Formats: sequence, structure tokens, C-alpha cells
Amino acid sequence: MGLSSLSAKQEWQAGWTLVIAASLGFSFFSVMLASTGLFMGPLGDEFGWSRTLLSSGPSIATVMTAVLGPFLGMLIDRFGTRRVALPGLVLTTAAISSFSLLNGSQAQWVALWVVFGIISVSIKSTPWTTAVVGVFQKSRGLALGLTLSGTAVAQSVVPPLGNFLITEFGWRGGVVWLGMGWGGITLLVCLLFFFDVRARASKQRKADERAGKAPAEAAPAAVLSGLAIPEAWRDSALWRLAIANFIVMLLTMGLAVHLFPILTEAGVDRSTAAWLVGLSGIAGIIGKLVTGVLLDRFRPNWVGGITLGAASLAFALLLDGIRSPTLIVIALVINGYAAGTKTHITGFLTAGYAGMKNFGAIYGFMSSLMALAAGMGPMLGGLVYDGFGDYRYLLIAGTLGCALGGLLILSMPAYPEWDKPE
Repeated sequence: MGLSSLSAKQEWQAGWTLVIAASLGFSFFSVMLASTGLFMGPLGDEFGWSRTLLSSGPSIATVMTAVLGPFLGMLIDRFGTRRVALPGLVLTTAAISSFSLLNGSQAQWVALWVVFGIISVSIKSTPWTTAVVGVFQKSRGLALGLTLSGTAVAQSVVPPLGNFLITEFGWRGGVVWLGMGWGGITLLVCLLFFFDVRARASKQRKADERAGKAPAEAAPAAVLSGLAIPEAWRDSALWRLAIANFIVMLLTMGLAVHLFPILTEAGVDRSTAAWLVGLSGIAGIIGKLVTGVLLDRFRPNWVGGITLGAASLAFALLLDGIRSPTLIVIALVINGYAAGTKTHITGFLTAGYAGMKNFGAIYGFMSSLMALAAGMGPMLGGLVYDGFGDYRYLLIAGTLGCALGGLLILSMPAYPEWDKPE
């Protein structure tokens, strides 16, 4: 029985442990980025470094993952997700722990982030998403939502945990505990439960060939349907997805990083602003799960287009002259909900329009665009503020840009059912 003939219940029976392992694996990708702010004070006090230098690390890593993303996808298509992700977990654990060796050299700081960016690309969303979409079809949306919630969980757990570790063991001990502790648990779980159905299918096909079985006798799951790379480059639906993905990620990440000052400049006190920003994170987790269910039940590009397009309303409600305390809360819930779905929607639609034949390479390109936009968005917000003295034009651009991104997704045709049996 091929995977496409499984019911949703059978998919979860076969792959629930995979989802847990993939979610934990993806959470480890966010550990260093989520903890950077915690180490700024101790490192600044010890080495006298500026906040500009300290905040440059995540940007360096983001650029590296953006450049290397497509190459990671090709490696996954060739060797499978398990052979890429497991060594990546080991190397990322070592890369994070190596920050404990900082000696005050700014060049060393930059070099460690370059190394971290090169290594950690192996555990970004691509391998975890590829493994999950290879198992789930009927319940693919919910499975992806749970998988990609790993990073949101890390962003919620790492700050208090990291602060405790720094307080108890110092910043050097804290970074080692985060790397070795989180990384060690993740590696153990993935060793036990993370698998690649595509690699299993390829192994089965080779075994069938050695046994002299005719192609018709081979397991249906061994045949991967989908676009070739040249076909993907010419596919207008994938280009619409890529452009919409870049625009929405660029603007929403710009808003996410500058959201706190936007709120305080609107008259919200700092403690309330912090609570409201946290509200966005909770809405993001809900967004992943609810959107996953909706993607499984309704036309996916409609769900994606409406969800991402709704982010334009969040920008509009924050504009001076429109916003009010009630509308600010509504805006942040909408923004958090939509922000939690971008990677999820992109992975789901890429699998639907491109198929699984070259999913790793194609989604690797999409995730690189997301990483590039995520790195540029905060700088865009800063440039707008420095140039005009406020965030008004960022909010206007977000209102128009997210609406355009939503329309591009809505305009995509019904995608081919690659996973359906012949």
C-alpha cells in the first residue's frame, strides 16, 4: 500500500513519532537565535562590545543560511533527510558550545557566527519539512503545523531557561548547557524516531531491482512524482508563491523586530507593550495549528492567500489616526496568527505544486528567500525610521505589500495531485 492510499488516521499511526522528532529538531535551529539577546549584557560587560556588533551575529547566520539553502535541498534530494539532519545536529551542538571559547576578539565573534550559519543550515526547516510531507498527505497541513511549532516553542522556552542557566553557571556555562543539553536530547530523539520515507522507498526499489521484480511489482511509494528543476523554474505558480513569500516575510519581519518601539511610540507603556508582543507569539502557535487543519480541508491557496493577506490589516490598524487600544490588540493577534503561518503555508504549497521528486531543492530555494527577507526586513524598518522619523511608511508598505502577497497566492491555480495514485 502506497502512502497516498493511507487514511489520515493511518498517516498519524505511521508518522506521529516523526512529527515529534522533526518538531524538536527544528526547535534546536532556533535556540541560538532566541538566546542571543540574553548574552548581550554579559558579553558587553566583559568585552566592551557594542550592541551593533553583538546583534550582527544573527544577521550573519541568516545570510549564510539564505545562500546555502538551495544546496542543502539538493543534498537532501540525493542523500535523504536523515543523513543530512543527524550529522547537522552533532555539528550544530559543537558550534553553539564553541561560543563559550570567546576571548574578546571581534573577528572571532564574526567567525563563530559564520561557522554557525554554515553548519546550522543543515537543521533549518528544509529537512524536517521534507521528511514530514513525504509521509503525510491527508493530514499534511496539521503535521506541518506541529512540526514548525518547534521554533515557536523554543522562542518561548529559551529566554527563561537561558536566563536561569546564565545566572547559575555564567554566560560560558549557559551557552554550553543550551548547546549540549538541548542538542543532546534532540539528537537522541531523532536517532530513535526521525526517518526519511523517500530514502526507504529508494532502498526498497533497489532491493526490488536486485530481486528481479518487474516495475509493476515494486512498492508504489518508490516512485516520486513532481516537477524537474527546469520545469520548476518555468512554473508560474511557484514564482507567484516565491514572490508573495518574499514580500510578506520582508514586511512582517520588519514589523516583528520594530513592534516594541512602534507600540511605545504609540503611547503604550513598556510593560504592557512587552505583554502585547508576547500575545503575538501565542497567536503564532495557534496560527500554525489552525491553519494546518484548514489547509487539510479547504483549497490550500485560498487558505494561504487569505491568511497572509490578512496581515495587511494588522499594519493598517497600527497606523496613526486609526489605532486605538482595542484595535492594537486586534492588530497584534492578526499579525501573530499570520506570522506563524508563513513557513507552514510555503512548505505545504511547494509540495502541492512541485511534488516530491525534487522537493528538497525547490523548497530549499523558497526557504532561502524567506531567510533573505527575514534578514532584510529589520534593516528596512530601521532605514524607514531613520529616514522619516517614524514608522508610518513601513506600516503603509506593509498594508499594501501583504495585500499584494495574499492576492498572488489567491491567483494560483488548483495544484496537481502529485500524491494521488495512478
